[in-house]
Amino acid sequence: MAWWFRIKLWKRVFLGLALGVAFGLVVAQTMDPVAAEALLAKAKVVGDVFIRLIRMIVVPLVFFTLTAGVYAMGDPKKLGSLGVKAFALYFLTTFFANLIGLSMGALFRPGEGVDLGGAEPRQIGEAQPLGERLMAIIPENPFTALVEGDMLAVIFFSLLLGVGLLMARKEGEPAGRFFEAASEAVLKMTYIIMELAPFGVFGLIAYVAGTQGIATFTAILSLTLAVYLGCALHMLIVYGGLVRVILNLPFVDFFRGILDAMMVAYSTSSSSATLPVTIRAVSENLGVKKSVAGSVLPLGATINMDGTSLYLGIVALFTAQAFGYALEPQHYFLIALTAALVSIGTAGVPSASLFLLAIVLDVFEVSPEHAALVIGFIFPFDRLLDMMRTVVNVTGDAAVATAVAKWEGELDEDVFRAKPAS
Repeated sequence: MAWWFRIKLWKRVFLGLALGVAFGLVVAQTMDPVAAEALLAKAKVVGDVFIRLIRMIVVPLVFFTLTAGVYAMGDPKKLGSLGVKAFALYFLTTFFANLIGLSMGALFRPGEGVDLGGAEPRQIGEAQPLGERLMAIIPENPFTALVEGDMLAVIFFSLLLGVGLLMARKEGEPAGRFFEAASEAVLKMTYIIMELAPFGVFGLIAYVAGTQGIATFTAILSLTLAVYLGCALHMLIVYGGLVRVILNLPFVDFFRGILDAMMVAYSTSSSSATLPVTIRAVSENLGVKKSVAGSVLPLGATINMDGTSLYLGIVALFTAQAFGYALEPQHYFLIALTAALVSIGTAGVPSASLFLLAIVLDVFEVSPEHAALVIGFIFPFDRLLDMMRTVVNVTGDAAVATAVAKWEGELDEDVFRAKPAS
């Protein structure tokens, strides 16, 4: 089996992805539907185990690496500088994501001629008011937040704890060393789990391809093309431009260094589940120091949802075109603003952003019935669209972490320019 581990991880993940698609399609085409779904469900169990392992590690990973990352800075003032730069970049890239999403929706006009009469309406949950969402960042009980996996609350508590350790100075050194050691141990656990990625990806993609098939794409080809092309342009132009033009770093080396994370993001549709892989790729392949990777990436996995913002803009125009709503220039601005705001803090799990769509559609007074029909129409194949927008989110996290590290003097450019070790 030594030959298997000599193959770079991203190549093994890609192999699992390709074989999963082929297996799923062959099973769906050659077997009885009931038997095919039963077999694909068994394959999916491997993927579910992989996802469960990653979700098991996410909360301790964020808690320990973020606390250790803040402690490693050595100066609370540095956290403020780093945080301002990270937030500014996250919001700036979201602005461009909105522009690209609305442009793709206007160019492809995916809603024209679409008949939503056969769609089954899906109930729309009530959106949490902005004030409540902001208040929820502060946990009443940090241990409850850790148990429930409330990522914004965990991040808030970890940041404060790290600052507290810095302010404690000599008395805080034993606890600081504990968090640094725990962070290393959790990262080693992550490496073990990631060796299962090719098999987990195979099971997940086989099930999606076999149960939803290529017909899913052709049924809504224009919407699929708009989302995929918009996401690709955003990664190449915005993130690629940030790396090549602003940071003066090799464009190809950046994307090559995070291929593992992009592959896992595509197969899992979860920014949170991909976080351990992103931290590993950014630290080992891009040369971002742990003090930056451990603080910027967990924050990005929670608040940086460029793919979601881009997607919501496209689907808002899809809705307007499908039902004949007339949009004025101010509507486009309000759609972009609302999509950006609701995307912040979106749960990093599959299809979570779809149920925020009703908030965006309220900008041009879409009826609840029409909103429910659109969600019902998109939901069956949203996983395929979600896969691509999750890649955007993860790539954005890596690009911002790289930029902040470069500006803070925490980037090893020799590592960045070297070929990835795995």
